[in-house]
Amino acid sequence: MNKGQIALDLFNNGYNCAQAVVLAFKDELSLDEKTLLALSSSFGGGLSRLREVCGCVSAIGIVMGLLKGNYDVNDVNAKANHYKLIQDLALKFKKEFNTYNCAELLNIKKGVDSYVPSVRDKSYYESRPCGKFIYFAANLIEKELNNGKD
Repeated sequence: MNKGQIALDLFNNGYNCAQAVVLAFKDELSLDEKTLLALSSSFGGGLSRLREVCGCVSAIGIVMGLLKGNYDVNDVNAKANHYKLIQDLALKFKKEFNTYNCAELLNIKKGVDSYVPSVRDKSYYESRPCGKFIYFAANLIEKELNNGKD
């Protein structure tokens, strides 16, 4: 099963978009599931329902930061290379969906949304386009980790 499908299944079982994408890579990451879920918990809904950068795109940053992030604060080239990697991936997401802004992806009013999460029921999943964003983001990471191969 590809990472996109794993992430989509996680989302359909109640995890937010960022958690679903991050948790799809739990076998590749050196952190336990509880830590990964906590680390990504704030990014659903475009940063806790602020409807800013899509949680899937934030998850790209989390996963790639854990796997390919730079550690030496004095290594400007490593930092620049990492930023380039994340920008390239985010821009691929944007090319596919015309934006990486949560409100725009959901076609809802920009600005602060309620902090109360939506009830995850059948109508929620039927009305949300999030599944395609989650699927794409997880597969984008997987492709990058496989050196561009599907």
